[in-house]
Amino acid sequence: MAGYQGWHNAPEDGAGRGWYHYQSRGKFEPGSTNVDLWPDVSEQKKTYKTPFLHADGTSAYLTSAHDASTVETHFRWMKEYGLGGVFMQRFVAEIRGRSGRNHFNKVLGNAMASSAKYGRAISVMYDLSGCRDSVDVPVLINDWKNLVDSMKITSRGNDQSYLYHNGKPLVVIWGVGFGDNRKYTLKDVNKMVDFLKNDPVYGGCSVMLGVPTYWREFGNDTEKNPMLHEIIKKADIVHPWTIGRYGNETAYNRYAEVQKGDAEWCRDNKLDYVGVVFPGFSWHNMNPKSPANQIPRNRGSFFWKQLSGAIQNGIEMLYVAMFDEIDEGTAIFKISKNPPVGASTFVTFEEDIPSDYYLYLSGYAGKMLCKQVPFRMDVPPPPALKK
Repeated sequence: MAGYQGWHNAPEDGAGRGWYHYQSRGKFEPGSTNVDLWPDVSEQKKTYKTPFLHADGTSAYLTSAHDASTVETHFRWMKEYGLGGVFMQRFVAEIRGRSGRNHFNKVLGNAMASSAKYGRAISVMYDLSGCRDSVDVPVLINDWKNLVDSMKITSRGNDQSYLYHNGKPLVVIWGVGFGDNRKYTLKDVNKMVDFLKNDPVYGGCSVMLGVPTYWREFGNDTEKNPMLHEIIKKADIVHPWTIGRYGNETAYNRYAEVQKGDAEWCRDNKLDYVGVVFPGFSWHNMNPKSPANQIPRNRGSFFWKQLSGAIQNGIEMLYVAMFDEIDEGTAIFKISKNPPVGASTFVTFEEDIPSDYYLYLSGYAGKMLCKQVPFRMDVPPPPALKK
């Protein structure tokens, strides 16, 4: 499974959000954008002209996640490349307002239709980034009630594509126990978990918690509060966030030992564990002081080291960060080999690495995880390009 942001908009898509998440500081033009990867839109039915230009002077185009055709193409790719499905991000700080809620409801509705069409799974992931204190607890609770009642997210009969874990619908709460002075508390998270697990009408869910990398030993990214482990033990799956914690294959080897310990702790406490992997990282356009292509993909070897390493560690479930995250340069979907030129720089793959290579690697790893193909430590080379 992969994470799915679904947060990019265009001014003419009907959402009224402008170039949302493409723009930087209110502007979207050369020299002012938040994204470090430019998507390959050649297969998309609906695209929007941007102020950016290619080297030959032609206009560059982008898509909006608000459009059903965009989401459908993404789910078609998931099926074609063998990805199991995606966790649909719902940022609590966004869905508390009407504009954000309407957009993410539209994206989720499109995903529900496309996931049923292409036989992929979806699960709701509530991201607590930017949440206030306890006043945002009812936002999550009321939103889940609305998804169950109005969108029938877990009761769609033969079209059901929602992900179940141990016979219960799986809901994710991401951002639990991070030691960066967030406004919400572990007590607030505990109320959310108790609702999802135990509410007589809307509960009965399995819960996955997105926690810091060093959650087990209360390391440098983790809130030093024993309550974190109490809440984790109430949940069903532990999901440590590792993006940027290591930047090359050697550094990953050190983290692999942490992962082994995490998985063992989860087994001892009768919890499941999801390993998190990412293909590379870059957020230079969002943060100009950060170098472009900060964590290089290295022809897929960085990504494959994590995938094969997790499988070698006995990890049985993998979360790819992310499907469509072009702001931080972690996207695995198809990336343009011919991005715009000018004042903004965009990360490109090596010349002979095709735009779909990271979809291919994700699907290959999924087959390896399910023992459908033999395990291999060396990165699979790109298949011959389709003519």
